[in-house]
Amino acid sequence: MIKRDIQACLVKLFKQYPFVTVTGPRQSGKTTLCRTTFPHLKYINLEAPDQREFAESDPRGFLSRLGGGAILDEVQRVPELLSYLQVFADEHGQNSFFILTGSEHFHLSDAISQSLAGRTALLQLLPFSLAERQRAGASVAVDDILYSGFYPRIHDQSLEPRQALGDYFETYVERDVRRLGEIRNLSSFRRFVRLCAGRVGQLANLSSLGADAGVSHTTARHWLTILEASYIIFQLPPFYTTVRKRLVKSPKLYFYDVGLASYLMGIEYLGQLATHPLRGPLFENAVVVEVLKHRFNRGHRSNLCFFRDSRGLECDLLFETGQGMGAIEIKSSATMTTDYFRSLNLIAELIPEISAKAVVYGGTERQSRSEGEVVPFVDLCEILERLEGKRGNRNPRKIS
Repeated sequence: MIKRDIQACLVKLFKQYPFVTVTGPRQSGKTTLCRTTFPHLKYINLEAPDQREFAESDPRGFLSRLGGGAILDEVQRVPELLSYLQVFADEHGQNSFFILTGSEHFHLSDAISQSLAGRTALLQLLPFSLAERQRAGASVAVDDILYSGFYPRIHDQSLEPRQALGDYFETYVERDVRRLGEIRNLSSFRRFVRLCAGRVGQLANLSSLGADAGVSHTTARHWLTILEASYIIFQLPPFYTTVRKRLVKSPKLYFYDVGLASYLMGIEYLGQLATHPLRGPLFENAVVVEVLKHRFNRGHRSNLCFFRDSRGLECDLLFETGQGMGAIEIKSSATMTTDYFRSLNLIAELIPEISAKAVVYGGTERQSRSEGEVVPFVDLCEILERLEGKRGNRNPRKIS
């Protein structure tokens, strides 16, 4: 198994809580991570009809045979079991019992918040980080990253990305979407998801998305919620303060895996990316989700946002650091120009809390300038580690 960045955090939290819940997209490596990290624990997959029926019909009997703890995979399939797990943990009064995994974000989080409040830590495992992708022997060339993405199986097993991503999407639609959303018109839903892919890095406009997909604004909102719940897309919130009323209030759309986004855009071979009109947004998507993975892999919540005002002044990424706020501008070009810091400098005047500025770009040369750092995508983690190292509070996320 490729060592996952989140593993140390998982081990630490398992010693501190009765439960650790690991959520994330299907095929992000949750099961492999948990079974490799805790080989002594029994493994139960609640996708299996017989195991699910046992847990539903006789939860006490089901748990009685797991007295030493277990890994319960896809636990959202039996949400009623969580109440019995709560009683089990309270009766035993000790930590390190169960690892729970799930691939449905909102449903599982709601159930856990109601039943396991204060008893579980919550981790989110996304597909490979850039460093993990490199450990698997994958190319660090920007276009290859945008084309093949980060799903572990593609790189562990040297799969052809278009075939693997196509199979992933079709399986997702046929299995998860049918169960989550009660969607009657799957062809319209497929078109809607492809339209979302064509809007990565753009403001989420439900009216426009719905109209282009041939569905109502209400349906578009419902479908977007399904895509978020099943870890296909996420929405990046805008920086907002009541002092500045000219700031936009709509979030931006991104995919958890840039390879899936490029597949849904219709990119069929690697050479298309060099001149593709959406190469820039795809690169932006890759950088934003890499910062998100950096936080999740250390047990932190997302604190990311973007800045845009009504005049068009924009910063792609803002986030809290140990000494203020970091501001990142994202440029897919392989050539650095001084103009890239113009927006960052203007925004730093408006937001005094900004203490660090960086441009992440598609080139290979690292530069330290008076205005900030110029960082190739492959060196992004180093900058984030440096900022994270200054953080005083490293408390993991706890459901309470």
